[in-house]
Amino acid sequence: MALDGSLASSASAMAEHVQLSGVRRGPFQEGERITLTDPKGRRHSVVLAVGGQFHTAKGAVNHDDLISHLEGIVVSSTGGTQFLAMRPLLNEFTVTMPRGAAVVYPKDAAQILMSADIFPGARVLEAGAGSGALTCNLLRAIGPSGRLISYERREDFAAIARRNVENFFRASPPNWDLRVADLLESRIEEPLDRVVLDLLAPWDCVAVLADVLVPGGVFCAYVATTTQLAETVETLRVHSGFTEPEATESLVRAWHAEGLAVRPRHDMVGHTGFVITARRLAPGFTAPLRKRRPARGAYGNDYKGPRSQPG
Repeated sequence: MALDGSLASSASAMAEHVQLSGVRRGPFQEGERITLTDPKGRRHSVVLAVGGQFHTAKGAVNHDDLISHLEGIVVSSTGGTQFLAMRPLLNEFTVTMPRGAAVVYPKDAAQILMSADIFPGARVLEAGAGSGALTCNLLRAIGPSGRLISYERREDFAAIARRNVENFFRASPPNWDLRVADLLESRIEEPLDRVVLDLLAPWDCVAVLADVLVPGGVFCAYVATTTQLAETVETLRVHSGFTEPEATESLVRAWHAEGLAVRPRHDMVGHTGFVITARRLAPGFTAPLRKRRPARGAYGNDYKGPRSQPG
């Protein structure tokens, strides 16, 4: 009996893990979203339905030829074109899912997860949930023992984010709290290990979040422009309760490799955004003075940012 109970408990834990990871195993099921890839490498996102069809210029693909079959099969359209059928990886899901706001692309999501050091069990606040792309990545990274609080000001964006997250995980994760509210107008009392902001003006939130971010915790902001980058970095410096901010961007270049023809592909993913990180200092301590001198003219008469004098 004890062995049976242990096996049942293990099976339950495994089912919970699978649900919270968004990973599915076994045959395709009705209502599941899959990816069909044609011979030219073009991906098509399809939600399976009994009796349904996916129509292409080369004929239709019957959903019934996919349902109850294992992923990794190849099916043919009525016109004879072959399609590879697989479940979408998280990076594929986020770039093809319905969206209201622009999504955080996989390369930036990966950089955020590493730069902000998102770990299993972390208490994370996200502001600017948008369409839920980064939310899915954060939920997977913190695992069932973590907690994610997501703020989104627009109710229509929040509805899209909730739908996308539930579609990926096949349920609303119990450790996710989506709040339709303005972060600056909200009262946050619980301590946080990490904060991840995807906002137009993340610098406005520095002082508020510094009060709830634990010592050693990471402040992370994702911004699109150099003016946003400069304002955020200078605000963190002026606050003096954070380490020297680090700002980076990532560029991804795919390669074509076929026989002796080995060269970069032409569809490089260039600039999409900057990732800014800084760590919270202990109460009562301030950041050490910077050792390097600022560039000539960096804080001249034209500078109108939060730091009126060089540090």
